Amino acid sequence: MDLALILLLGVAGFAIILILNNIFIVRNSECMVIERLGTYNRTLQSGIQITVPFIEKPRPIIMLRNLKFVETPRIDLREAVLDFPGQSVITKDNVTVTINGVLYFRIMDPVRAVYEVENIIQAVEVLAKTSLRAEIGRMELDSIFESREEINERLRLVLDDAGNGWGIKVVRVELLDIAPPVDVEEAMRKQMTAERQRRATVTEAEGEKQAAIARAQGEREAAILSAQGEKEAAILRAQGQRKAIEEVLSSGDGRLSSDTVIGYLLGREYLQTLPNIAKEGDRIFLPIETSNVLGSVGAIQELLSGKKF
Repeated sequence: MDLALILLLGVAGFAIILILNNIFIVRNSECMVIERLGTYNRTLQSGIQITVPFIEKPRPIIMLRNLKFVETPRIDLREAVLDFPGQSVITKDNVTVTINGVLYFRIMDPVRAVYEVENIIQAVEVLAKTSLRAEIGRMELDSIFESREEINERLRLVLDDAGNGWGIKVVRVELLDIAPPVDVEEAMRKQMTAERQRRATVTEAEGEKQAAIARAQGEREAAILSAQGEKEAAILRAQGQRKAIEEVLSSGDGRLSSDTVIGYLLGREYLQTLPNIAKEGDRIFLPIETSNVLGSVGAIQELLSGKKF
């Protein structure tokens, strides 16, 4: 084999290797920024892409892969998760708390992500930490626990506004853990226990109040019913007495007057009341008019001894 053939084969092999090194297969959710002679030329999308040897080359970017910073020409356009570890933050009421969280973001403009910032991942992480310190520093400890969702949304807006210049979109921010000092946590636990006891006491008192109201209403209704019954009984007694008077007067005996009959009825009621009066003491003093009443009763008894009603 002569020298010319060897050179030809060498050149052909070099050309094939060179062409293969400038053929890129860009996968879905990826892109590549291509520079021509050091200047931005175009962005390669998914598919088979070819660049011009020695003139064009991809611009690398620093990405986070397996918790390590890796320089790669392939820009991942998928949503990425950045976990920033726990850090000490001082609240408005001078309490030091340890907070850690996660940040979800996506590269929207690969050109800006490559040319506007040196290390996009590190820049986002530092921005998240400084924004978190600034946001927590304006709030008291109690409001932090009560307003976690609001803090997440405010951090997202701040980071998204700053990330627009880097070509990224901050999707959401989540505070995973808020750890106060041990003494503060113990005081908060005691406060929560006292609050639960207070609520239980209030609930018990409210139940007793409702029960007392129900008992009072029941007693009131019972008293009303009792009074109503006594009223109806008195009416019936009065009607009976009236009927008795009418029957006696209608008997035709001229010796009976209305005053005599009324005296008889009053005397009878008087005699029925005497046993109750006697219960209150050993001695009973009766007025002089009592003999008149008892006399009316005796007279009526003699007159009516032979009559039937």
